[in-house]
Amino acid sequence: MDRIARRLFLQGLSSVAAAAGLSAPFQSAWAVEARRPAGPALPKPYTIVIDAGHGGVDPGCIGRVGTYEKDVVLDTALQLARQLEATKRYRIYLSRNSDKFVPLQERVIRARARTADLFLSVHADALPERTVRGASVFTLSEKASDREAAAVAERENRSDIVAGVNYTPDPQVNEILFDLARRETNNQSIQLAQQLVGELGRHVRLLPNTHRSAAFVVLKAPDIPSALVEIGCLSNHDEEAELRKGSYRSVVASALSKSVNTYFDMVARSGA
Repeated sequence: MDRIARRLFLQGLSSVAAAAGLSAPFQSAWAVEARRPAGPALPKPYTIVIDAGHGGVDPGCIGRVGTYEKDVVLDTALQLARQLEATKRYRIYLSRNSDKFVPLQERVIRARARTADLFLSVHADALPERTVRGASVFTLSEKASDREAAAVAERENRSDIVAGVNYTPDPQVNEILFDLARRETNNQSIQLAQQLVGELGRHVRLLPNTHRSAAFVVLKAPDIPSALVEIGCLSNHDEEAELRKGSYRSVVASALSKSVNTYFDMVARSGA
């Protein structure tokens, strides 16, 4: 018998006993049950911001048959949001849920305003070599891991921001606090990226240099673990055809969802 049913049962017996003029044990049992504290509070849900790249006047990459990056990544983000919400573990926010333009700075500002525990940006790539295809994952680094990573970041970034931390009157202390926050966040972002690479690799093709780093504006919040996922290459004819399929995007969203779940399982075990 669950807690509510038990209370109703005991309450009913207490009423019967009182009507009969009895000092029944049921009355005291109901009183004890009523005073009994509720069970342990449910864990606070993690807050996740899912960032669908581009939008509105900014189409992003355009595939060989005219597929817009902004469209495929929005659908993937929406599917990912639904899958994560279904777990009841998270509070999900989208940087955009329709075809509208949101400045890069605004995406980061909104994530920090939500006190996000994770920021995941979803994009599709376009590479000079049209025979190359595959997904990849980026984390933040002011020094790009390779020329191609630098080129991708330069293409995606239209503006720049370095978000702050809670400052003190001492500039040297501020610098230390910022560095510590950034270092811890970077470590967590790398752990997230490792989960993303591992899970994506089980379901879709990956670029050879799968985990890269570059100075993406949307990854620059110093206190939010962040990653940017390129879910495929629209510049490749075959992969563009795949990305146009809702079923393929569902597979990608599922892999991303499993990665996020595994990442937060690690967070929970660490007590963070």
